[in-house]
Amino acid sequence: MVLFGRAPAVGGGAVGFAAEAEPLFQINIFQVVIAAANFVVFLVLLYQFAFKPVAAMLAERRGRIEQGLRDAEQAKRDRENAEQERLAAITEARREANDILARAQRVAQETRDADIAATREELERMRTRATDEIEAEKGRALAELRSEVAELALQAAGRVVRETMTDQRQRRLVEEFLAEPTPRPESGSKQPRA
Repeated sequence: MVLFGRAPAVGGGAVGFAAEAEPLFQINIFQVVIAAANFVVFLVLLYQFAFKPVAAMLAERRGRIEQGLRDAEQAKRDRENAEQERLAAITEARREANDILARAQRVAQETRDADIAATREELERMRTRATDEIEAEKGRALAELRSEVAELALQAAGRVVRETMTDQRQRRLVEEFLAEPTPRPESGSKQPRA
């Protein structure tokens, strides 16, 4: 078996094999330098056209992700602030509603009290007016009664006296009778009603 060399000629013998054999492992420096230069150029091109755009894309993606995380954190803070503001607004609205309700109840109570007071005043005025009307009607009834009593008294007196009374004399007697104060009944006695 031959490694890195030519196969020996058949029939050449063992002596010829040793003289014609080339070294088993050879390093060609020029080819190594060219391969290394190719490798470096390949790495530069790979970096320039693959790694650099990929790195830029990854950096941009990292930036977007970080910005997204910052935005998400800001949105979370904004949402918490909005929730607190919403709760504060609801609390304020409830307080204002309670104030409005209390004011409405107070106004309703004051209106009710004012209506009751006005009704009581009206009832008192009506009672006073009715009392005054009753007193006036009582006075008129008494005046009519006196007039009728005087008329009856004059007729009775005319029959008793048997003289004819003139209108002028009747009027004078009636006026005198009506001018006299009426005797008040004593507290224990009852006065008959007509």
